[in-house]
Amino acid sequence: MRNLLLMSSSRADNPDYLAHGLPWLSEHFAGKRVLFIPYAGVTMSHETYTGMVQEALAKENIQVTGIQDYTQPAEAIAEAEAVAVGGGNTYMLLHTLYETGSLDVLKRRIQEGMPYAGWSAGSNIAGPSIRTTNDMPIIQPRSFNALNVVPFQLNPHFTDAMPKGHRGETRSQRIAEFMVVDSHTPVLGIMEGTALKVQGQHMQLLGEKDGVVFADNTRRTLKAGSTISHWL
Repeated sequence: MRNLLLMSSSRADNPDYLAHGLPWLSEHFAGKRVLFIPYAGVTMSHETYTGMVQEALAKENIQVTGIQDYTQPAEAIAEAEAVAVGGGNTYMLLHTLYETGSLDVLKRRIQEGMPYAGWSAGSNIAGPSIRTTNDMPIIQPRSFNALNVVPFQLNPHFTDAMPKGHRGETRSQRIAEFMVVDSHTPVLGIMEGTALKVQGQHMQLLGEKDGVVFADNTRRTLKAGSTISHWL
């Protein structure tokens, strides 16, 4: 019964906030009031972050309320028609979901079929854990275990581009390190301007850029627009 939209980022070629994803979000949230979770935002207030999302989704006549307006966050999720989770720092997001007692409730609602959309950090937490996030661990959650509503790790913002003069590891090299530690869990890398659309046992890569999957010590290409349900 999963109904997920897992976007790589909030911006792509169009620099306006969420602009590239508005057609996807409009279809995904059609007729639903959306509860927004801004916990990944660290350098802005939850009110400011929610305001950005409200302004963007108002273009599609989608009503958005921030979870900070509720005294009991878990109850707000339990009663929500749909949930969106924004990007930022994945560690802070997961930490706050644990601290507010919201993680298990959110997982249950997703399993019941409630529409869920996330971008960046909001996509990271859909997998079994957040061990393939790109973020700095500025805070330690109770656990790295996440929603586990898809059976693979995610790596949003995937790229192997290397700035001139940079001598660090590529993203592929970092994910290869993960595969040494956990060879049984695939990792899907989704590039800017793309998203995974999951409906029950069906999954499609949205957007015009290919993705990648790391599994069995092999890197494979996920073709843009293709059905990739076999990774569910």
